[in-house]
Amino acid sequence: MNPKNLYEVLLNRFGELDWWPMDIEYHKINKSDPRFEVIIGAILTQNTAWSNVEKAINNLKKAEMLNIESIDSVEPDKLKNLIRPSGFFNQKTNRLKIISKVLKEKYNSNLDYFFERNIKEIREELLELNGIGPETADSIILYAGNKPIFVVDAYTKRLCKRIPLDTELFYDEIQNYFQKNFEKKDLTKIFNNLHAMIVILAKNYCKKNPICNDCPLEKNCCYSKNNLI
Repeated sequence: MNPKNLYEVLLNRFGELDWWPMDIEYHKINKSDPRFEVIIGAILTQNTAWSNVEKAINNLKKAEMLNIESIDSVEPDKLKNLIRPSGFFNQKTNRLKIISKVLKEKYNSNLDYFFERNIKEIREELLELNGIGPETADSIILYAGNKPIFVVDAYTKRLCKRIPLDTELFYDEIQNYFQKNFEKKDLTKIFNNLHAMIVILAKNYCKKNPICNDCPLEKNCCYSKNNLI
């Protein structure tokens, strides 16, 4: 099995998924940029479940703070309280303040300016910011920037090991392996959908203690075939 086969099998089971979750209506009403909600979510989801991120984002909505200027200007203690449900709120407050400051001072709070560059430039700048690693940076580029880059997470690494797929289990190797297996057409949509489907697969079937019965990859997975449950 290769990434293209994987995509076809998962698509047949789960259908197309439109990620990243964002409240478009909220941003229309408040005249704010929904892409910044994605950036906030990508940082808040570090080391926590998405359900906790949703609570933090709802707090920010109620405080009308889902925009660059508000996050940049708010007192750190207030921001900490608002995002507390996401955990690690001291570190995450610092990370949100840093990226907001960069976007405001360097790009005039305009995400069009930030994302108009090529992927390499955007990625390098994000990785220079405190607390932004490859997975967070790539999530921002793919889901907020709408640019074709494949996001590798712990679920992807688990899947690569269990099937297994023909790649080393380091971030860059997995990313390059997936990206070279698709034709250069609709890549943003494909990488968006594939990452989302892998997350759903991992949460429902390919768990740490997997549920192989009815898993769409059961027939293709060596882990399942060898009864290593």
